[in-house]
Amino acid sequence: MKTNYLFLFIFCSLLFISCTEDGALSESEDSFTEDGLASTEPGGESSGVGDGYGSQDNSGIVTAGEWNDLANWSFWQNLLNQEEADAFTSDWQFNTANRFSFKVTDASNLPAVDIPINVKQGNNIVWEARTDNQGTAELWIDLKNNTQKTADASTYSFYINNTPITASVHAFAQGVNTIKLNASVPVQSKVDLAFIVDATGSMGDEMDFLKDDLKQVIQNVKSNDGNLQISTGTVFYRDTGDAYVVKESAFTTNLESTLSFISDQEAEGGGDFPEAVHTALKAGVDQLQWSTSAKSRIAFLLLDAPPHNESQIKDDMHTSIQKAAKKGIKIIPIVASGINKETEFLMRNFSITTNGTYVFITNDSGVGNDHLEPTVGEYEVEYLKDLMVRLITKYTE
Repeated sequence: MKTNYLFLFIFCSLLFISCTEDGALSESEDSFTEDGLASTEPGGESSGVGDGYGSQDNSGIVTAGEWNDLANWSFWQNLLNQEEADAFTSDWQFNTANRFSFKVTDASNLPAVDIPINVKQGNNIVWEARTDNQGTAELWIDLKNNTQKTADASTYSFYINNTPITASVHAFAQGVNTIKLNASVPVQSKVDLAFIVDATGSMGDEMDFLKDDLKQVIQNVKSNDGNLQISTGTVFYRDTGDAYVVKESAFTTNLESTLSFISDQEAEGGGDFPEAVHTALKAGVDQLQWSTSAKSRIAFLLLDAPPHNESQIKDDMHTSIQKAAKKGIKIIPIVASGINKETEFLMRNFSITTNGTYVFITNDSGVGNDHLEPTVGEYEVEYLKDLMVRLITKYTE
């Protein structure tokens, strides 16, 4: 039932957003007691009230960290100069040497949200993206390559809103490209949140501690979510040969409908280490009906194993990542216990190329099996629930 509880927990974070509005490892005094375990403060002793889904009060225990490689680009580039890290990245054919970063504002100097932007070579579109709620977008040249190779940008042209960018465009090494539009941009209020969840048996060691986070958050949910129109959708996946490979619930503004769906899911199947991640990505990107216009589109990818390392699967995976970027979907992996370094670097490439960020569950709570220490700089340990609330707020404010 690990996957069930983990998804319930993250879904709770979404509900909490409806009623509320970045080294060495460090612990927040506000987040932990002296022995490193979760505190019930603020709020005092637990009421012991169930959440309506059969769990006891274990809320606020699971801990996690976040690392944004786009915001720590020199760190990422230095990592790729190391043989082991480069091998992890090249095996999955991610060449991030050609990053072009954009910040777009409208005539009033406000972030221009959900604006299409692309790069072409001749008549061929190389990469497409959409600006996020902060007006930022990332474009990539020669991404699918097994070497970190710099391309000749002079043979490419850049477009925004189907109009050529006449100003000189430079790679991120020379800074962010700033573009100011001549008109105002309509205010967006739609938010699409998808949860793509590994439902194999290996996801069964830590989720019992998360179910009560659902109770804690739902008790604070308001029927009114302010100016945001939030839709949620889910994809649960296992592997070929299991009872199912993918199981979906369509986007809906009825949060309780999504909650009911995920409460029925269980973690079973799997067996070998890799799982059908590529199939789940395709379902999440292609089969869920993402809004054509939106303030934010986020796909949280919860997993503890990589895709199968096969040529066709790599092609399919790259296609899904490229489609996600085109639709403006940020992929935010959340990795659980059991992943290896190869999976870590693959997930970080997912987040990098879709303008997302990387989240990892930590050992600090003592919940679950051992969690891989990521190869990152200094980060803050947070309760996973609080981290999710923070990220959803950041990408929807």
